[in-house]
Amino acid sequence: MHTLIVTAHPHPDALTHTVARHIAEGITSTAAGATVELADLSAEGFDPRFNQDDMQGHQRLAPFPADVLAEQARLDRATALVLVFPVYWWSMPALMKGWIDRVFSNGWAYDDSSGQGVLKKLGHLSIHLVSLGGADERTWQKRGYTDAMKTQIETGIFDYCGAPVLSSTLLLETDSGDVQAHLQTAFALGEYMATASMDANASHIS
Repeated sequence: MHTLIVTAHPHPDALTHTVARHIAEGITSTAAGATVELADLSAEGFDPRFNQDDMQGHQRLAPFPADVLAEQARLDRATALVLVFPVYWWSMPALMKGWIDRVFSNGWAYDDSSGQGVLKKLGHLSIHLVSLGGADERTWQKRGYTDAMKTQIETGIFDYCGAPVLSSTLLLETDSGDVQAHLQTAFALGEYMATASMDANASHIS
């Protein structure tokens, strides 16, 4: 089992990165032989801008750019993908969205060229979402943000590619709440992800 944990936050000491590390610890402490790779898109300098070369690849007129191919290879090595991100304007940061825009490309994540509907190509990749928000639960529910993010991210992105979302967790009041409680939750999430992803992978193989 190999898990890729992707983060998008400009500050290396942010709670987002600490949560990601605790998730990784939960995974490796639970699943014997499990490996985890932490991908910090900000520190790595990933360019989120969908450009002409990306469009050429999308239209199958040229190979995809080297940085996109490298990210796809990193995902090909994984059995599970965990996205850990702060909520910006009720969605993921532009850096992470741009990573998805460029990397989850036509021909790799899905294929719409057959004329018979969309071929979903990521059924082997288990998805876990962990978002950090400053608002409280009352505000979140009052405005319908949970359903909005579920529609946009779980359905709009991962269901389109056939990648099953096994968990989606909101850590709220991250600016004023109990940080240690969030970190305990993160570790427990890692433990759960290890078990869930192993079960999903075994089911996919069988």
